Amino acid sequence: MFDQAPPPAMTRRRFTQLSGLATGSLLIPGIAHGTGDSEIALEIAPYTLEASPKHHIRTLAYNGQVPGPLLRMREGREQSVVIRNSSPSPEVVHWHGLTLPSEIDGAMEEGTPMIAPGATVRYGMKPDPAGFRWYHTHTFAGKNLTKAQYSGLHGFLLIEGSESPGAYDREVFLALHDWGGRLMGGDDGSMNPIYDFATINGKMLGFGEPVRVKHGERVLVHVLNSSPTEVHWVSFSGHSFEVIALDGNSLPQSRSVSMLRLAPAERVSAIVAMNHPGVWILGEVRKHVQAIGMGIVFEYANSSGKPVWNQPDDLVWDYQQFAGKAAEPKDAATAKRINLVFDAKFQGHGNQELWRINGQSYPQKNSPILQAGQRYRLVMKNDSMDDHPIHLHRHTFEVRRVDGSAELHGLHKDVVLVRAASTAEVEFVANNPGKTLFHCHQQDHMDRGFMMVFDYA
Repeated sequence: MFDQAPPPAMTRRRFTQLSGLATGSLLIPGIAHGTGDSEIALEIAPYTLEASPKHHIRTLAYNGQVPGPLLRMREGREQSVVIRNSSPSPEVVHWHGLTLPSEIDGAMEEGTPMIAPGATVRYGMKPDPAGFRWYHTHTFAGKNLTKAQYSGLHGFLLIEGSESPGAYDREVFLALHDWGGRLMGGDDGSMNPIYDFATINGKMLGFGEPVRVKHGERVLVHVLNSSPTEVHWVSFSGHSFEVIALDGNSLPQSRSVSMLRLAPAERVSAIVAMNHPGVWILGEVRKHVQAIGMGIVFEYANSSGKPVWNQPDDLVWDYQQFAGKAAEPKDAATAKRINLVFDAKFQGHGNQELWRINGQSYPQKNSPILQAGQRYRLVMKNDSMDDHPIHLHRHTFEVRRVDGSAELHGLHKDVVLVRAASTAEVEFVANNPGKTLFHCHQQDHMDRGFMMVFDYA
């Protein structure tokens, strides 16, 4: 364990900020030491990312790399985790997609203590459910577009279970990210981030090592959109994706598609048959986004030459194609509706709009109270002109309706994109008591009030 140096003199405001932090080498109250085969150690520290020889950015990273190290854990097996904060600001790690207690889930809105600068915390977790998850910071950025999810604090997390995801030869993990954000005013007076460059696994297209493959291999590709705000469409020239999981959850039916769409925080797992030798680009479909770096080269053994990109004609994606014809859940008829309306309140030209759920911004006075064991249907009506990737912490939900669809079955996720001027409906069972954060996963929207905390009775 690390000790914390004596703090400098603090203002009353700074003291209030730090009073809820985990400090020194103390353990988070009520959290046991891990007893796994090995201890996972993460250090949050300043880092200079070299996306290309001409693109450097001072940021924060886990263990001196972007993305952070791939963490593998066993489903349900106790795992000890140590986190040291060597950054100058309070931090926290959110374990996205896991059903952990509120005290360690990684959101201060749920009661997870922030980690003070110079402090170390250790705790034990039993990761669940199995699948492709991820870990990332969960702090406030405001107008500082180098902090929180704008930084390099994101990494892959794979929870290994008893079931095999299918026949494949090896895995490749890819993280999409946008950098160099700055606020620009829209025609409606709103302020939105735009970016100078984009990367896959911390490198711009044409820099860094290619992914080297062999003819005949089946590669399981795990794609994460860790962007703070942007939806991305991805295609792999010369190849197709056999999608087998969304957000780490297996699908009722896999589908072969030519393109993936990932909203912020979404993950797609797909098997790619390497049956077209050559040198190819996997990248963002929109030309202006690929032009600022979002792409990566796949190179077959014994192949050379300039990487090939085939431009698709349309943006194509549909959640509905992955849903099944499963029977209605036994308790579906008893599901209680929670109606949630999303909109924005304009605060004047040059100011960022305020995002609201049911007419209120975080912290609301009208947050839902859940009954343990009860099934709920969240009916999310988006009255705004923005798409919103909605995330529910500590639970997995079933997507039931999107974009005017019929009832869907078997499509389990933890993020769903609720498109502008549309309604989406999801169902979940309240089976993990404790404070549970519900929010838009766009960093700027979350910072401007697009959050709500569900609590259990």
